[in-house]
Amino acid sequence: MITVVGTGTGAPVPAAVLAGAALVVGGRRHLDAVRLPEGVERIVLGPLAPALETIAEYIGKELPVVVLASGDPGFFGIVRALAERFGAGLLDVRPGVSSVATAFARIGLPWDDAVVVSAHGRDLRTAVNVCRAHPKVAVLTGPGAGPAELGAALGDGRVLVVASALGDPEHERVERVTPAEAAARDWGTAVSVVLCLDGTRALGGLRTVAGVPAQPDRWALDESDFAHRDSMITKFEVRALALARLGPRLGDLVWDVGAGSGSVAVECARLGAAVVAVEKTPDGVERIHANARAHGVDVRVVHGSAPAALDELDDPDAVFVGGGGRELSAVVGACARRARRTVVVAMAALDRVPAAREALTSAGFTCDGVLLQSSRLAPLPGDVTRLAATNPVFLLWGVRTPASREGVAQ
Repeated sequence: MITVVGTGTGAPVPAAVLAGAALVVGGRRHLDAVRLPEGVERIVLGPLAPALETIAEYIGKELPVVVLASGDPGFFGIVRALAERFGAGLLDVRPGVSSVATAFARIGLPWDDAVVVSAHGRDLRTAVNVCRAHPKVAVLTGPGAGPAELGAALGDGRVLVVASALGDPEHERVERVTPAEAAARDWGTAVSVVLCLDGTRALGGLRTVAGVPAQPDRWALDESDFAHRDSMITKFEVRALALARLGPRLGDLVWDVGAGSGSVAVECARLGAAVVAVEKTPDGVERIHANARAHGVDVRVVHGSAPAALDELDDPDAVFVGGGGRELSAVVGACARRARRTVVVAMAALDRVPAAREALTSAGFTCDGVLLQSSRLAPLPGDVTRLAATNPVFLLWGVRTPASREGVAQ
């Protein structure tokens, strides 16, 4: 039997568990915090593979093994690796309080509505995008993906709560800092978890399902759900297909370039993605802000003209390009060179389709598209109905091929 004990957030390791162990495996601070009986072998966890091989040797000899872990070892912890290697039936898991639960307890906030994301041994950009999109996020950190790196990537608009050495009566620290303050410090190796909060929405509301926010009950919202100018808005029929091709999801970053009212940006944010809307007109910028507030989502708005306005942005997973103009081909090309997955372009003018398609294929995308023409039901006098045609729109989409992913930041 492998006994897995969650410790490190204040819970002591039962002496009886250690007394019967032939092998004890754990992090150095966990091992240093317990007194092991004479003759017990101990392994300080570094790379996991050698430790698993040693555990397998002891299990093969039917000798008891104890694994010490932080908090709840079944929550982004070692239980998964042990269960995959040795089978869940061989594990006796004794969970402690997770670092996430402890950190939220220290600041007096509920966390059933928090999104938890691990950056330990993983790409930090996913955690960054989740923090940009959601008001309450817990980030499990690791080497090269700590508070400093997270703060440097985030920019303004959030408060970071850095919880270090949770459960250690002498060294525990829980500090609230701005992202800029986090980026300017060396936090060492004792960080347990970082909470990323939108202070205005951190308390949250009543939840039925924990964790990731529920998906919206509908999308491709009516134009009347957005403030816009003179019908200058992506129509819901076009938006529906654009969203299907963009595939916005939790952890993604989406650009809405030439955003206008920001209807596509808002819809992508409602579906869980982090979103940057680029708009050149001051009144358009205000409308995007207003629409984001009305729908309760975060959209970062950049006031400027593409392609120059794109230079300082992080690489996106997906891009929607709306509008037109003489710069369309250059804008689509700039987006295609940066996008990790897909670019979707909406155009009213037939003349601009070939250049936009060439910009996508030249960047290594496979390209497809449709002409969308729809007619909506409209009332006539006498309680009868006619069909009212909307303006036709060309929608192109490019999907990055595996070969073209080389050179795009992963």
